[in-house]
Amino acid sequence: MDAEQLAGLAVAVTDDDPLVGLEAVTRMRGEMERAEAVLVRRARNAGLTWVEIAGALGVSKQAVHKKHGGRRLLGGRS
Repeated sequence: MDAEQLAGLAVAVTDDDPLVGLEAVTRMRGEMERAEAVLVRRARNAGLTWVEIAGALGVSKQAVHKKHGGRRLLGGRS
């Protein structure tokens, strides 16, 4: 999803119809989860530690490792 599409969802969140807003929030949440996963993978590939990544996300090392550190189907570091 590109920046223009995300901006459209951000506008939809303020729609007078709460169902439109809720659908936009749901789509944004999914996009943010995907973006987070990609960025965590990039950070790990760049050699960052789980502690560093956790600090950037504002969570504990255990939380970020539990969410993103599971078995990888295509290899990679855990």
